[in-house]
Amino acid sequence: MPRPSRAWPMGVLDGGARTARRLRTGARGRWGGRRSRVFTAVLSRLHDGVRTLSYACQLAGGLLVARSRQGVSPLGHGLLTASAQLSHCRTVLRLFDDLSMLAYSCQYGLGRQEEDAAVRWLSVLINLADQLYYPCEHVAWAAEARILPAEADRWWALSTALWGVSLLLGIARSLRILSRLRSQLRKPPSGSASRKTRARAKAEALTVLSNLADLANAVHWMPAGLLWAGRFPPWLVGLLGSISSLLGIYLTYDTEGHEE
Repeated sequence: MPRPSRAWPMGVLDGGARTARRLRTGARGRWGGRRSRVFTAVLSRLHDGVRTLSYACQLAGGLLVARSRQGVSPLGHGLLTASAQLSHCRTVLRLFDDLSMLAYSCQYGLGRQEEDAAVRWLSVLINLADQLYYPCEHVAWAAEARILPAEADRWWALSTALWGVSLLLGIARSLRILSRLRSQLRKPPSGSASRKTRARAKAEALTVLSNLADLANAVHWMPAGLLWAGRFPPWLVGLLGSISSLLGIYLTYDTEGHEE
C-alpha cells in the first residue's frame, strides 16, 4: 500500500520553494539561462498542484475524521485515501527526477558564482543531499512494491533523513542570506536595488517558514523515538504540508515576476 505520508517537496517537479531557489540562483551554462528557468517553473507547477491537492485532502479528511463520532467519517476516510493515492503518484513521478536534479547540480557546480563562501558550500551540500535522496526513495518504493528484496522501512527512513538534512541546510542558507541582506538594507537606499533586496529578503524569510513546516513533517515521519516522530494527527500533517505548498507556489510565481 502506498504511504500517505511519503510526500516530499523535492526535485525539479516537486516543490515550489526549492524551485524558486533554483530560479533565484541564476546559474548559467549549458543547462542554464532563461529557457531552463522557465522549463523548470512550468514542470514545477504540475507537482505543486498535485502536492497541494494531496495535503489539502489530508487536512480536510483528517479534520472530518477527528471531529466525527468514534472516528467514523466516510467522506473523511475517502479524502485520506485520495491523499494517499496522490502522494503515491508523486513518488512514482519522482522516479524520473534524477536526471533533472543532476542537470541542476552540474549547472550549479561548486557555486563559484556565489559571493559568500557559506552560502556557496551550504548550497553544494543541499544539492548533494537532494541528489542522494532520489535513489534512496526509489529503492524504498521498489522494496515496498516488492520489486527489490530490500527492507523498505530502512530506505524510507534514510530518504526522510536526507530530506531533513536538506531542509536544515536550506534553513541555514536562507538565514545566512537574510543576515547579509539586512546589512545591505542598513545602507542608504538606492531605488530599484533596495526594492530587489527587500524582495529577496522576503523570499528567503518565506523559504525558512516553508522549510520549517516541512521539517516538522519530516521528523514526524522518522522512526518512533525521535522527538515527535509519529505523533502528528493526519490533519496537522496536512496543515503543515498545505502551508509549505502554498508558500512554495507563491515563491515560484513571485520569482518569475521578478525575472520578467
